[in-house]
Amino acid sequence: MSATVSLPSAESAVPKNVRWVLLGVMLAMLLSMLDNMVVSTAMPTIVGDLGGLEHISWVVTAYTLVTAVTTPVWGKLGDLVGRKSTYLASIAVFVVGSALCGAAQSMGELIAFRIVQGVGAGGIGAGAFALIGVLVPPRERGKYQGMTASVMAIGTIGGPLLGGFVTGHWDWRWAFYINLPLGLVALVWLALMLHIPVQRIKAKFDWLGIGLLTIAITSVVLAATWAGSTYAWGSWQILALGAAAVIGLALFIRVERWVDEPLLPLCVFTSHRNYPLAMAMILVAGVVMFGGGLYLPLFQQTVQGASATNSGLLMLPMMIPVVIVSTLAGKVMSATGRYKVFPVVGTAFLTVGLGLLAIMHTDTSRLLTGLYMVLVGIGLGFTLQMASTIAQNSVALRDMGAAMSSVNLFRTLGGSLGVAVFGSLFTRATRSHLPGTGGSDAGANAPQKLPAGVKDAYLDAVAAGTGHIFLTGAILCALAFLAALFVIEVPLKAAGAPATADTTGDTGNTAVSAAT
Repeated sequence: MSATVSLPSAESAVPKNVRWVLLGVMLAMLLSMLDNMVVSTAMPTIVGDLGGLEHISWVVTAYTLVTAVTTPVWGKLGDLVGRKSTYLASIAVFVVGSALCGAAQSMGELIAFRIVQGVGAGGIGAGAFALIGVLVPPRERGKYQGMTASVMAIGTIGGPLLGGFVTGHWDWRWAFYINLPLGLVALVWLALMLHIPVQRIKAKFDWLGIGLLTIAITSVVLAATWAGSTYAWGSWQILALGAAAVIGLALFIRVERWVDEPLLPLCVFTSHRNYPLAMAMILVAGVVMFGGGLYLPLFQQTVQGASATNSGLLMLPMMIPVVIVSTLAGKVMSATGRYKVFPVVGTAFLTVGLGLLAIMHTDTSRLLTGLYMVLVGIGLGFTLQMASTIAQNSVALRDMGAAMSSVNLFRTLGGSLGVAVFGSLFTRATRSHLPGTGGSDAGANAPQKLPAGVKDAYLDAVAAGTGHIFLTGAILCALAFLAALFVIEVPLKAAGAPATADTTGDTGNTAVSAAT
């Protein structure tokens, strides 16, 4: 397959209407972030209508899996055939998938249509960060970090609230239909507002790389989803998936070394050490974001007796600092051109905040938990978006789509692995504190309905289980802190290509290498 690639001029300045353009990009990004959380909240109602309880996990798993698999494909398509056209196509696929999901008449149909939705979500996630990298020079990107952080906060907090409102006041199908008007607005908005100067080159598409990476990612996501729940960690099924992931990744790396136009150019990982260091921080941030978002509300509702009605509000102490700190850090970065200090301080805050969450017990007050969550939020605000900026500044515009799709892929994989490993840790810890009672299943009913002695033991078990989770998270963040220390602070250019990029012509193609 031959294609042309759309590249901005190396000296292009920030478009005058860039905030309006990015507003459309962020609206599409918000759609994909909100969807999974809205659907998760609506799942009990969906099962009540469609049946198929035994397949309920696949409604989420199918979406997550396909999103992860298609993310690098969409990113490379953006590099090859143009970022605007691929981003609009991904939004259109997501909107079509949403309409089909809303019209589903069985659980099987819903799962199939969620796959279509996931294909579109993969492109939305990959394209958003690539467009930011193309539209905004490195020195100016900090000014727009607050927009991305706000979208993430709204998606995390607003998803459960919107899902509860939709299922409580409307039909569950509106959990999907609500995407239609918003998606169409984003489509029209970007079609009219997004204009990217282009430079045409020819390239071939890496079909073999797609197949091998699909095998590796699918194996990892399925192993992370099933391990400790559907199958034991040491079962042959999980071991087979692990082997498939390793073999698929090894063959993928081998193929990428010799194909003319690799799906994921290995040079982005090897030409500058900042990129793999940024990926490590993003992976850890994904673990914290998804794992904390799942188990912090569990602790607050079960141990501290918080209401589950407005479960999204329980995350406010963590998510509000993310928006504020990310915005302030971005402004400072744009004003000074300095950024290394932020992920260093951020990962330190994450380590301390998670360490404090790890020592919570049944008598810990909601106020104290909220204060610990503020520390985690500050850490995420300093780390998550700044790590993405470091990754963007470490690659050339030629490979921006593939590189930024890796950012989204690592964040997704971090979330999947985090939820799976944390779930296994939680189950093991609760069972060790409740021998002979079925472990975490002992609280399947509301804790207040349990006998007094069993209730106290169950609450202690939940506190111990979440403690193990946050201690593991603190250790991972300490490793991310070490990664941040090794980041090289490459000066950020005020306009044009990333500071590390060096463009030369070669056999009709644009070859770009990062400075070391």
